[in-house]
Amino acid sequence: MEQKKVPWNGWVALIYGVVLFFVAQIIGGLAAAMYGALQGWSAQKTTDWLQSAVAGQFAYILIAEVLTIAGIFAFISFYKQPLNIIGFKRPRWDDLFAGLMGFPIYFVLFAIMLAIASQVFPGLDVNQEQQIGFKDVAGTWPLIMTFISLVILPPLTEEILLRGFLYTSLRKYFKFGLAALIVSAIFAAAHLPEGGDAGPLWVGAIDTFMLSLVLCYVREKTGSLWGGIVIHALKNCLAFILLFIIQVR
Repeated sequence: MEQKKVPWNGWVALIYGVVLFFVAQIIGGLAAAMYGALQGWSAQKTTDWLQSAVAGQFAYILIAEVLTIAGIFAFISFYKQPLNIIGFKRPRWDDLFAGLMGFPIYFVLFAIMLAIASQVFPGLDVNQEQQIGFKDVAGTWPLIMTFISLVILPPLTEEILLRGFLYTSLRKYFKFGLAALIVSAIFAAAHLPEGGDAGPLWVGAIDTFMLSLVLCYVREKTGSLWGGIVIHALKNCLAFILLFIIQVR
């Protein structure tokens, strides 16, 4: 599907998107931390609450994701453009079909790439654990907050930011392949720190890079973000079920 050319400078959009992401994370953390201050907690207790409590993680993620989406929509509104210019339009049944078809394709591509990477880089830790911030989740409401934080908010926000705003901006200058590679590299790099004390999460970067290539392809072919949102949500939902329902570690 032919992509609409955006009226703004794509490089300005790239910088804006990256800065917006980090600023939203900082504001989200500070805003969530204000709860601890209002409760009269010490700095250490507030930090522990943000890092360990489900409610603290949920508050931080919710604020950061809402700010990110609001920042993108504000940018588009400034240029008096409709949201469908970045593929955010009314969902169709075709989008659901594209998502259901793309999900297994992503898994096959990731498995192939992981096998190749393991041969090329024998030291690659394929079992390195991703630090997602949620531990000891038990009870109905903690599970609901964790589900929203992992399965609903990230797919929606990350698709609007990356495959919507950034990808569409880069397609103004580049063909599909290069635009998809740049966006996927940014997406993969953003997941490297999630290895925690064990170091960069290289296996996670490979995973998200391959995921992003599939998401960019679906975005390109359908002209919509919803197919990618479905794939992204299914992936995160599978992880949620394994980690918090079946509790596979």
